[in-house]
Amino acid sequence: MAADADKSAGAQRLAEAVAAGMYARDHAARALGIGLVAVGPGFAKMAMTVRADMVNGHDICHGGMVFTLADTAFAYACNSHNRVTVAQNCAITFIAAARRGDVLTATAEERHRTARTGLCDITVSDQAGKLIAVFRGHSQEIKGEVVPGAGDG
Repeated sequence: MAADADKSAGAQRLAEAVAAGMYARDHAARALGIGLVAVGPGFAKMAMTVRADMVNGHDICHGGMVFTLADTAFAYACNSHNRVTVAQNCAITFIAAARRGDVLTATAEERHRTARTGLCDITVSDQAGKLIAVFRGHSQEIKGEVVPGAGDG
């Protein structure tokens, strides 16, 4: 039991170190105001406030912004094991519109992981918990560690 707890704590520390390393270099997320809410092994939660410059001609949040938020959470969940991992395929289904001022949260959960590939489901909800979009991503591990020497990579 103690060994399992130590392993779990180590995996959590690794996920946090990887997220910090990624976020320091993630100019796109920071420019869009995407913040890291929580991270763990195979898990990430990111949030973003819909700004005026994210609204399209229908006065709703541009779908590309919702996709980017979901894709960012996907990236942090997939890379949490300290193996450089990229998107291989992604699909999004838009459920409801988000509006200026809404705070969107993308929650990514790894569903399956093999030695080189993974499957992750991401939900995007607004501040009231209303479902905005569902995103599914397939990942592919490539060479390298996200944070060299941090472990598990």
